[in-house]
Amino acid sequence: MSKVLELLAHPLELKAALKLKYIRQPLFTTNDTKETPGLVRCYELLGLTSRSFAAVIMELHPELRNVIMIFYLVLRALDTVEDDMTIQPQLKVKTLREFDSKLDTRDWSFDGNDLKEKDRVVLTEFPVILAEYHRLKPEYQKVIKRITGLMGNGMADYIQDENFNLNGVQTVKDYDKYCHYVAGLVGDGLSNMIVLAGFGSDDLYHGEHSFQLYESMGLFLQKTNIIRDYAEDLNDGRSFWPKEIWSQYADKLTDFRNPQNTKKGVECINHLVLNALTHAIDVLTYLSSVHEQSSFQFCAIPQVMAIATLAKVFNNPVVLQKNVKIRKGTTCDLILKSRTLKGCVQIFQYYLRDMKQHLPVEDPNYLKFNIQVAKIEQFIEEMYQDNLPTGVKPRETLAYLKTVERTKWDEQVAPRAQEEDYKFNMSLSVVFCLLLSFYFFTH
Repeated sequence: MSKVLELLAHPLELKAALKLKYIRQPLFTTNDTKETPGLVRCYELLGLTSRSFAAVIMELHPELRNVIMIFYLVLRALDTVEDDMTIQPQLKVKTLREFDSKLDTRDWSFDGNDLKEKDRVVLTEFPVILAEYHRLKPEYQKVIKRITGLMGNGMADYIQDENFNLNGVQTVKDYDKYCHYVAGLVGDGLSNMIVLAGFGSDDLYHGEHSFQLYESMGLFLQKTNIIRDYAEDLNDGRSFWPKEIWSQYADKLTDFRNPQNTKKGVECINHLVLNALTHAIDVLTYLSSVHEQSSFQFCAIPQVMAIATLAKVFNNPVVLQKNVKIRKGTTCDLILKSRTLKGCVQIFQYYLRDMKQHLPVEDPNYLKFNIQVAKIEQFIEEMYQDNLPTGVKPRETLAYLKTVERTKWDEQVAPRAQEEDYKFNMSLSVVFCLLLSFYFFTH
């Protein structure tokens, strides 16, 4: 009931939710998701582990839909081993380091998880996932196995790192390294697949700066989650905020939970948000390099959700006590608006300005924060160069040329959005007429 009232209090979000649920049509049919009983079961497992991921994966182009679904389930299985604190460290490390080799088998499974572990089913039914993995094209199998090996060994390294286990993340460099293993590698794998499928420019994976771009895609998301999950992680006995940053504001990370230290805690949050925003330009550059529409949306939606979440946690003392989330209606609105690069850019601009408005002048990073936001805004101006004087030609920078190329694809989305608006308005008119008729007949 509270969610309904929340939507009614925000009419534009209500409109977005209704359009998303009843008007918007997927780009592709989902016939390829039912080719075998095993494939059907894999999609059921996907729904059991993450309904939100299931929804966006179902929207993908058939060339990549099953590939990314299997990629997600394999990494979810890996993560379920790493997350379960009831598994003996020696067994956990061995399983993580050998996990990629299990992809060469057809019947391996793992039942060592706690019975209360909600995602243990992906490990007990892993042979079903293996069967579909072996049906993928060899080049996609190779990517999945490579990323699984790197991630599994990275996770094992952290489990065996006594300093990390006792003291958490120490430096910003360590922070980036941790985020690389749990998120940057996902960006690596997805970028490789997108280029293999021909859905993005070649420099997205093979270019001089490609590593920085797809690494930033992962780090931007992971750092957002880490900032937001402060209270939840402390309750679980974990710590991912880097000491190099939080020690500037407190003697112990737990000090921020004390109401007397709220101001310092909020300043630390703002510092961490500033750190996350250093990836924003790379994120926008990356998105401009993805051409196929469903792949673009798959990449764009998490990023606009991340910038919205950063604005939600920014200067927000509630983060120190509990997990905060953006509204469901906001999510629906972001999904619809992020179908074009221009839409994504406008979302970033909106939330950057929102954060600037909430930044206290006395914040120790006030100047640095404003400089970082100015850098992003300047880059956006370079992408579009909309406000040039008459007769002045745009500077053909890489950012501009990529934006021009992506805009050609964006123009194909506009008629679809207009048709959805027309259908929504017609549906609203019909509902209004029916309600009006009902009123006249009953009075």
